[in-house]
Amino acid sequence: MPRHTFVLNGRPVTVDVADDVRLLWVLRDILGVTGPKYGCGLNVCKSCTSHINGKAFSPCSVPVSQIKETDEITTIEGLPATVDRELHPMQEAWLAEDVSQCGYCQPGQIMAAVALVRKVQAEGREITDADLDQLRNICRCGTYSRIRSAIKKGAQNM
Repeated sequence: MPRHTFVLNGRPVTVDVADDVRLLWVLRDILGVTGPKYGCGLNVCKSCTSHINGKAFSPCSVPVSQIKETDEITTIEGLPATVDRELHPMQEAWLAEDVSQCGYCQPGQIMAAVALVRKVQAEGREITDADLDQLRNICRCGTYSRIRSAIKKGAQNM
């Protein structure tokens, strides 16, 4: 069985798994990281959104063979450690805005929001409604207005 090594939430991990296994299954079934959720498996719903080297991506659509040893994968479980806090400011904003209903998509929503805010901040500007319109994460409960409010609030504290 091929060996695959990468950095997960700040720690190196190695797994023995076939090259074509999607990273989402490696995270959830082999490494026990259940924050990224399985929704569609086709990079459409984005409930599994995580970060690779600081950028949002859908691990359901990436075979583990495409992950390099130097790649840093961050899931919702590792997000607070990126700011040395118990909760990331975006997670705090989610709670303050009472975003979640069922909660299933929320880890992916938060990870997509953090990546977007970081991108916008790197460009030296504040987040706009046009930026928020680019997010494609699906929420079956329809809490989009609260999601947008939370992203704006979280951006102020990032």
